[in-house]
Amino acid sequence: MKKPLLVTSLLVISGLATFAQDKTSFRPSTFIKVNPTTLINELDIYVQQELTQKLSLELGISGIYTDYPDYVFAKKIDIGQKKPDISTEQFVDARGLGLRAGLRWYLFPPKDGLFHAVGTYFQPMLFYKKVFYPNEEVTLNNTKYNESGDKSVYGLQLLLGRQIQKDKLVLDPFIGIGIRTKVYRYQNFGMNNGTVQANDGKLVSILPTLQLGIKIGFKM
Repeated sequence: MKKPLLVTSLLVISGLATFAQDKTSFRPSTFIKVNPTTLINELDIYVQQELTQKLSLELGISGIYTDYPDYVFAKKIDIGQKKPDISTEQFVDARGLGLRAGLRWYLFPPKDGLFHAVGTYFQPMLFYKKVFYPNEEVTLNNTKYNESGDKSVYGLQLLLGRQIQKDKLVLDPFIGIGIRTKVYRYQNFGMNNGTVQANDGKLVSILPTLQLGIKIGFKM
């Protein structure tokens, strides 16, 4: 009677020790990623920090070197939206900066193996962008004037993705929906009854968005 009880006790103690070891074996990882699908107009760099086995914090920064895709949407695609009074050259030569922050919840636990999925996740993401359009010189009544403009973008994205890791390589495909607000501010000059008149404009655009892309990076 004592022998089976002793064996059972040893098994229970061994199981508890293994469970405790598994709970303490988690080591938070840091990932560096880029989004190649946005390279046509900006460079997006992300840092993802694991907080727990099911929760990660992701921060991103964007360097914007042209706003041409927005020009295509605003000028070429007519879905009834109002259009800002900003020239093609200003869109093309725009510069800006973007910031992103999101929390990622893993819906399914990680799986061990040489080629494994870190997990399917849900991630709400907040972002902000500031774009500056270059001044454009116009001459009216033999006087030169600089037309200027800028754009602020605020948005929320709800993403669903699956981060896949092989050794240190990370692939992070995702899809999602969201909403974003664009606020254009610009100043133009024109003639009115023979005199030069400054026109200060503001345009607010609120539209739903669809996200589809992939991030590529490595585990540090």
